[in-house]
Amino acid sequence: MPQQEKENIISQTVSKYGGKLMSYIRPKVKNTEDAEDILQEVWYQFSSLTNLSEIVNVGGWLYRVTANKITDRYRKKKTENLEDFVYEDEDGDFSIKDILLMDESAGPEVKMFQDEIWKKLFEALEELPEKQRLVYVENELNDRTLQEIADEQGENIKTIISRKNYAVKHLRNRLRKLYEDLNS
Repeated sequence: MPQQEKENIISQTVSKYGGKLMSYIRPKVKNTEDAEDILQEVWYQFSSLTNLSEIVNVGGWLYRVTANKITDRYRKKKTENLEDFVYEDEDGDFSIKDILLMDESAGPEVKMFQDEIWKKLFEALEELPEKQRLVYVENELNDRTLQEIADEQGENIKTIISRKNYAVKHLRNRLRKLYEDLNS
């Protein structure tokens, strides 16, 4: 197939199915960015095909590939981050990361609260099994990737992801308890 013909088929297909596929993807994923990423992966896969003219039902092919991409997205284990934990007060929401990194000029109460959170965070880290603690500290505090940690420890990346998730869940529970204690 000549390149110009392939480009025309791709262009027409994107025009015809782009909005429909986005409408199909969007309710199935967390946010618009994830939906756009999935759609981009679908278009990339479609444009990489060498036999475009041999696809009998382009719409069916696109929806099947899209459904597979959505499933793949959910199968990938994603690590949780402690910064996703949100502290809510009467003035609104603050993430734990915002509080931990807040400027000392915010006042003595904030400084005391920060110190207490750091203290509880390190206490909770000490409660973790050594391998979970190591993964968490290396990834979150030393800015190392999970893949680097896996390679260094000679472990499967899924094992490292699992350890990080267990650590984050434990730390979230401990910080949640601290928050509940502070509000009681």
